[in-house]
Amino acid sequence: MGLIQGGSFPASIVPAQKRMALSTNFLEFNTGSGKDFAQQYLPELYEAEVERYGNRTLSGFLRMVGAEMPMTSDQVIWSEQNRLHIAYKGLAEALDKDTTTKQIFVRPDISNAGPNNSAATNMAVRKGQTVLLSDEATGLITLKVHVTNVVDSSGNVVGDGAADAVAFNCLPYGTDDIPNGLSGTTGVNLFVYGAEFKKGTDGMQGSIEPQFTQFSNRPIIIKDKYEINGSDTAQIGWVEVATEDGTSGYLWYLKAESETRLRFEDYLEMAMVEGEDAKTSTGTATNLSTSDILGTEGMFAAIEARGNVYSGFAGAAAPGNGALGDFDEILKNLDKQGAIEENMLFLSRATALDFDDMIAAMAGGGYASTASASYGLFDNEAEMALNFGFSGFRRGSYDFYKTDWKYLNDASTRGMDKAIDGVLVPAGTSTVYDQMLGSNIRRPFLHVRYRASETEDRRFKNWITGSVGGAYTSSLDAMQVHFLSERCLVTQAANNFVLFKGA
Repeated sequence: MGLIQGGSFPASIVPAQKRMALSTNFLEFNTGSGKDFAQQYLPELYEAEVERYGNRTLSGFLRMVGAEMPMTSDQVIWSEQNRLHIAYKGLAEALDKDTTTKQIFVRPDISNAGPNNSAATNMAVRKGQTVLLSDEATGLITLKVHVTNVVDSSGNVVGDGAADAVAFNCLPYGTDDIPNGLSGTTGVNLFVYGAEFKKGTDGMQGSIEPQFTQFSNRPIIIKDKYEINGSDTAQIGWVEVATEDGTSGYLWYLKAESETRLRFEDYLEMAMVEGEDAKTSTGTATNLSTSDILGTEGMFAAIEARGNVYSGFAGAAAPGNGALGDFDEILKNLDKQGAIEENMLFLSRATALDFDDMIAAMAGGGYASTASASYGLFDNEAEMALNFGFSGFRRGSYDFYKTDWKYLNDASTRGMDKAIDGVLVPAGTSTVYDQMLGSNIRRPFLHVRYRASETEDRRFKNWITGSVGGAYTSSLDAMQVHFLSERCLVTQAANNFVLFKGA
């Protein structure tokens, strides 16, 4: 074929009759009109978006530490045990001594003379029991006493002492005096450590009924939707790419639907973590709650209400120095709670680095956290723990497994603020009384309850409406993809959780 002069192509370009890559039919980007033509009509198209933010999903925290179980009601109620032993902190706020009988009055309010106090809270202290008193300020001044009588809110001596006792009379062991620091209006703490009776006397009067603390939560309905009109679905839907296995392209609008689904799955977890009751902390109605938006108690709210909150972990101290002292304070508090041996730490980047520095200091400057933990939570396999992103260490009698929590680092979620630095979650299960089943059950400390019955499962509902994409449910010229879930989070034994907050 001869050289073509003029027309639609430059003189140097000779179109071939077949699809052949020849030097005479090559369109260059750096030559005149060829440059314009090639850039406009023959772009190099990447078949996939560049993942510049990596894996953008945030869900997985609750799957790692909890479980999901169905429920049928608008409310889930559970009961938790109280402490076994009788103790009062700051309740007995005064000690007075009767100069005639030498008895000591222990009463919970210093505003009234003598034991009489109509506004006092009842105490489960009975005649014949032995009690240890200590000063509230330091805990270093102690006195052991024997309860001689218990009195009611009218100042009358009562027999049982468990039902309506608000104060008690007692005599100290080994002395007739009250130590300095306990007498007068000084606040005191007390706990019952036993009992003592004379020969030939009746047994203990009255009995103590065990009390339980009841908690509840309600599910919320979470919804989302993706919509595309019929015209856009009929436009160029496929981007064709030649790959090694011969596959080609994908639908743009289904790609957008996929992102809506991923976002909704993240919402299912984020709502359980961040949920708040619409009413005030005292139960007073708000403008929001009166509009039938009642809210739900998320993990953060449950820990702040019933758990432990530590602010300013490690502070401004040099790396590793402040963290160890702070962490030991946390351990001392865990000793006073359930003392659960294995715990998981989900931390922000800054707090995770504080822990790394702390552990490195413990190991003599070398980071050796994984060498000291037992990994019982992971069948004693360090490799399994590391595959899950956990590294472990042991302090005192506790094992800890720590990992970065992406939710606290992502710039579009909690990474935007510095209010939450991490959370300590106890591993294992707790025993509670289930009101619906009427029996004791074992559950993870964190678990999700979703609405479901034999005919309706609202754990994760997904359906399509409209008249596009295979659905013919309405006259709407669009495809609507709907998402719905109804669920709440149960945070049991929140006293064993620790929330790390920014200072």
